[in-house]
Amino acid sequence: MADYKTLHGSHIEVVASDPSNPVAGQVWYNTSSNVMKGFTSNPAGSWASGGNMNTARQIVAGAGIQTAALVFGGNVPNTALNESYDGSSWTEVGDLNTARRAYGGSGTSTAALLAAGHTDGPQADTAVVEKWNGTSWTEVGDVNTARRGHFGTRGSATSALVFGGIPNVASNESWNGSTWTEVGDLNAGRSQAAGCGADNTSALCFGGSPALQTNESWNGTAWTEVGDLNTGRENFTGAGTVTAALAISGGTPPGANTANVEIYNGTSWTEVANVVVSRNGHSSAGTTTAGLTMGGSSPTAVVATTEEWTAPTESTVTFDATDV
Repeated sequence: MADYKTLHGSHIEVVASDPSNPVAGQVWYNTSSNVMKGFTSNPAGSWASGGNMNTARQIVAGAGIQTAALVFGGNVPNTALNESYDGSSWTEVGDLNTARRAYGGSGTSTAALLAAGHTDGPQADTAVVEKWNGTSWTEVGDVNTARRGHFGTRGSATSALVFGGIPNVASNESWNGSTWTEVGDLNAGRSQAAGCGADNTSALCFGGSPALQTNESWNGTAWTEVGDLNTGRENFTGAGTVTAALAISGGTPPGANTANVEIYNGTSWTEVANVVVSRNGHSSAGTTTAGLTMGGSSPTAVVATTEEWTAPTESTVTFDATDV
């Protein structure tokens, strides 16, 4: 059996304190604590399967975090179904008042907002907005412009944005908890884009039809073009904040999906681990450290699958007797 030096080109270091800048795979023996340690790195992050939704659906939206999320509405065909996720399984809860697809969602699993979308019927875009209180949905103030194929920030039920929409509009509206106000337009009109943000003063809008790479940042007054995606895409989803965002999977026409996922650091996008199931028309929840994506359309079917995101990590670990 080969020893450590043969495998790795060096002996195990014997040190009085842990190295200040270890590299992935480095192992050492700490004489102060009398334990063997090593450094591990997962620079790409990873996706793992979560519990399946009860009803497969696409062109859907949601709200919340990885361990407490909602997914509502969607096309199976159009549905009013609403499901709640507890970190392992989905449970059907109070339905929407109006079945719809291709709309914007914001908020948390106990205080969410759903704005506009497409109802049954030819080109039946709606301006209707509904608010979730943890038990039921109530209709609140309508958006000024009925739309579909737009995106709602991952804001709150009292402070959010909706922007873009079909046919590639630039319109942007701000929600203050009771009414919608038209504010500064996007620089590039688009539909089927993704985005994220904390509230109506801070947001990103990235990608969109036709498979755009363009990324814009909102400061509460105006949109500014910032670092582009590496892979253009449409009909997809995003999570996070203006300085820490995820762009997850999506459509890359004609007729294809990408499994590619990118992470944004406030300046530029970096490719990280791909989703297991490439999809479009899906939803997301959470952050760049603990995210979630669910539903959508894979290359072969509408899916109920959920995937959970674990961020890139670096850490020092201690080995016990069974490890060595």
